Amino acid sequence: MVRPVPSLPGRNPHGLLVNLPASTRSPVVELSRRLLIALGLLTLMVLIVVVDRDGYKDTYDGEVGFIDSIYYATVTLTTTGYGDITPVTPTARLVNAFVVTPLRISFLVVLVGTTLEVLANEGRRIMRDSRWRKRMKDHVVVIGYGTKGRAAVQTLLSNGVKRADIVVIDPRAQAIGDAGNDQMAAFHGDATNRTVLRRAEAMTAREVIVTTDRDDSAVLVTLAVRQLNPNAHIVVAVREEDNVPLLRQSGADAVVTSSEAVGRLLGLSAVSPNLGEVMEDLLTYGEGLEVAERPVLGREVGKAPSSVPDRVVSVVRDGKVHRYYDSSVSVLAAGDKLIVVRPAKETPWAERPGADDQDE
Repeated sequence: MVRPVPSLPGRNPHGLLVNLPASTRSPVVELSRRLLIALGLLTLMVLIVVVDRDGYKDTYDGEVGFIDSIYYATVTLTTTGYGDITPVTPTARLVNAFVVTPLRISFLVVLVGTTLEVLANEGRRIMRDSRWRKRMKDHVVVIGYGTKGRAAVQTLLSNGVKRADIVVIDPRAQAIGDAGNDQMAAFHGDATNRTVLRRAEAMTAREVIVTTDRDDSAVLVTLAVRQLNPNAHIVVAVREEDNVPLLRQSGADAVVTSSEAVGRLLGLSAVSPNLGEVMEDLLTYGEGLEVAERPVLGREVGKAPSSVPDRVVSVVRDGKVHRYYDSSVSVLAAGDKLIVVRPAKETPWAERPGADDQDE
């Protein structure tokens, strides 16, 4: 799990860096592992001295016993070295040179390894953050990683958006952990704060999806995002229909009323279970029928929307959506886009043989 770290003044702390997805080891497990390694090295050193104790001389009584071996191993591995016990035979000195010295180095590495690892991880983290910010452009910022946010992300992934191009902002640590487990960059904080939005590089995002729990928060977030990025396409989910005009005035390009949509689906399912099932099918990506947008192909230019193999619902021309029966789009033109209903398992037109004749 990726955990946020509180900001510290005067430093470049973890709190200012992006929570990039990474696998982490439990601190308890890591410390226990290093403690066992240190004890193992100390035990090995004691055994070496005990086995060859005749090769050592104690200035106190001339003999080296078991307790003396423990003492010598301890002061030697920690590089204290008082000199009261010394190797005197050639064998003992060779063992000290080629066995004890590597053990001493290994012991020191284990002792200072935690500090070195923290420093190294901090440096790598800052470098990763710097590289991430340099490449973050035309990405998608998802504000709120609850049920709606996760569903939006899943739909984005199903439509070809890469995980590396999605950034999550959420004030809940659990949500940030979930985003990290899903291999996405995440920021822990309140998106109504412009500093948090800047950290998520919202200024260069092409799409911002707002799925906050409260409509008033959604308004504030939309205002902040629009101020930072006038060109971003902002999609907002709200609970109450009365707040839709306010969101549009705040800068939202599209507003989805979640409670109204769910209510309509419930009503349709109650009045006509079959119709409700079809509507739910259309809203579910990757199964049954799906609603999709695709460009007009070269072979379709000059034809009526009804002649297209896919069931055309609307035609997008010059950024404006027209119903398929609108007389202004009775003939398809190059550059148009089609909103179609098609089987979810159907091969997209761009991948079909002959689809590259769009310019014919």
